Amino acid sequence: MAVAAKMLQFIENSSWIRKMFEEGTRLKAIHGNENVFDFSLGNPNVPPPDIVKEKLLEIVQREEKGKHGYMPNAGLLSTRTAVSAFLCREHCVSTASDHIIATCGAAGALNIIFKALLDPGDEVVVPAPFFVEYGFYADNHGGVLKTVPSREDFSLDLPAMEEAIGPRAKVVLINSPNNPTGQVYSAEEIRELSRILEDKSRSLGRTLYLVSDEPYRKIVYDAETVPCIFEHYPHSLIATSYSKDLSLPGERIGFVAVNPGAEAVEKLVEALTLANRILGFVNAPALMQRLVVELQGICVDIDLYKRKRDRLVEGLQSAGYELTVPKGAFYLFPRSPLADDIRFVRLLQEENILVVPGTGFGGPGHFRIAYCVDDATIENSLPGFRRAMERARKMR
Repeated sequence: MAVAAKMLQFIENSSWIRKMFEEGTRLKAIHGNENVFDFSLGNPNVPPPDIVKEKLLEIVQREEKGKHGYMPNAGLLSTRTAVSAFLCREHCVSTASDHIIATCGAAGALNIIFKALLDPGDEVVVPAPFFVEYGFYADNHGGVLKTVPSREDFSLDLPAMEEAIGPRAKVVLINSPNNPTGQVYSAEEIRELSRILEDKSRSLGRTLYLVSDEPYRKIVYDAETVPCIFEHYPHSLIATSYSKDLSLPGERIGFVAVNPGAEAVEKLVEALTLANRILGFVNAPALMQRLVVELQGICVDIDLYKRKRDRLVEGLQSAGYELTVPKGAFYLFPRSPLADDIRFVRLLQEENILVVPGTGFGGPGHFRIAYCVDDATIENSLPGFRRAMERARKMR
């Protein structure tokens, strides 16, 4: 067969998120959109702030030579300068424009990081549950994903992380606020993880890197804060995007920020920039780079997501579901009332409710609900969630 054997295997094991999204399309054709409650895809339903449209129109109408042309592979200097200035204010760490690479979203950011850092067989250590594409991203560049179960509340199991960092480890990847759990790692956890990385780097005789995937950084609740890894560990990089905080996922705009204290920082930035080009991204979208210059610190109305979270938590808990209330992002990760989370997800499908089994995120026995949906979807789904719970209890 012409298709690569590895890709055939990947297709077979491809993302549960997409499978459920496609199932939603089928069910909606049968029952109508309003009668199918699709929580499968983390596609923001809160509209971008009004200023996004205003600024984009200004940029499109502005006379500017070379507006749509090629540019440095790291991105426009104006964009990188604006991002670095904002990071200096937000994180109190001195970053310069030279430490920023504009990317095609957080996915592009992670891929150029792995391309720049990984040799064949190097391990990327990640706490589970984790975003389903991480394994593919590591594999793209010869790496191997090594997962470490988190604690019951989805906080970091630091002794387990320490034990998992072996001679082939090169990168520790964290995602906070986390997809799929909504957990935010505390400053104490980041400090201890940084100590572990320092000790392990010394004992292994080579630098280990800490990478933080942060597209949900601004979507936090109840006065929660997300600590900056730059303050705790020098050999660190941030990968992020504007997909969630500005509701622009289809525009594919994000960046990598490199800690100025990282080992051989100039060579690292050079490698990231080259990776941006040779992976085919070339540069992040030109209009979007100009747009984010104007929008540093702007964010959607987080209270809209908080109200959705609170209503869903209330409704599920009253129906008997066990869950950890998320501190950020727009996901719930309840415990499945059946040990087989895939089986329970199928019960929910029979109620026209689409969620994703936790197995797909390395978190079996749970399921993910993406509550970035209309309020009516949440409200109208609750009776179905209750019925599925009642049926599951009879099956146990």
